[in-house]
Amino acid sequence: MSELTDFRRAKDHFFASDSQSPFLPEQLRDFPHLEYFPEDPSYRFVLELVEFPPEEREVIEMATSTGDARPSLRWGRLDFSVGGQSATLTVYKSEGNEELFLPFGDATNGGESYGAGRYLDLVPMEDGQLLVDFNYAYNPYCAYNPRWSCPIPPAENRLKIPISAGEKKYPGAREN
Repeated sequence: MSELTDFRRAKDHFFASDSQSPFLPEQLRDFPHLEYFPEDPSYRFVLELVEFPPEEREVIEMATSTGDARPSLRWGRLDFSVGGQSATLTVYKSEGNEELFLPFGDATNGGESYGAGRYLDLVPMEDGQLLVDFNYAYNPYCAYNPRWSCPIPPAENRLKIPISAGEKKYPGAREN
């Protein structure tokens, strides 16, 4: 069993049984598990984060699913290739938080995956590069429960190519 399989089982258990689950009680009655794309190593990258110079690190107001805005600092970019096509995504930091956040949309949104986009949380490796494993891409909690306010990936992070990895759209999930 892979680390990813263990991660997915733990997430399913959390969603099904934890009091902090994003699911509404009526959704839990028929919840077997989340849906995922099969694990695919071609969606796993070790990338250098090209940090923006301090003068180019601007705070943007990222729209949320509830119509609010969440300030996010444009921190850097990732350049990579998927299926022979070049892609660039912007990485963000929340004010007062050192974690790197990658909200993204792709060609699977609205069909195979949640329509508003998905997320990845990134952690620098010891050598300063980032492990960017789209097999861990996940839906925001607002995909399951309208009480959650979730950042919507900005236009600069909308890919025209499919990222057929990570969490799929859950039947009955709300669409923004």
